[in-house]
Amino acid sequence: MTSSTQIDQQASCDCGAVRLHARGRVISMFQCGCQNCQKVSGGGHSNVLLMSVDAVRVTGATKSFTRPAESGANFTRHFCPECGTTLYAESSRAPAFRILLAGLFAGANDWFAPNQLIFARNHPDWDLIEGTLPRYESYRPETPA
Repeated sequence: MTSSTQIDQQASCDCGAVRLHARGRVISMFQCGCQNCQKVSGGGHSNVLLMSVDAVRVTGATKSFTRPAESGANFTRHFCPECGTTLYAESSRAPAFRILLAGLFAGANDWFAPNQLIFARNHPDWDLIEGTLPRYESYRPETPA
């Protein structure tokens, strides 16, 4: 489930100390219901997009935190050390990609169109998700090449 969406978007943290420029093809857009995404978003899921490492440029100093993910991978969030805004994340499971929150581009993210919900096993019923969106208990199964 890849995307053909191309973006050229800039965003910053809440205090403006760190800026992010995302330019190029969005690899995938989805929603994640894992418990960590619920903590970060303050809701029942996060709205996520994947882009290649080369498509995301960050200026300004960031701090990071790495934790083990349910998948067994290491998951690292990069955030502003001043205001705490998450700017991007990365997974050792997919080192060629940057994981961005669609909300980082608030006011300029009409292009965001999720195509699946992952970690549906953790997704709370009170958080309403489009009923026709494909749901996967953990990650979407890999498609054979």
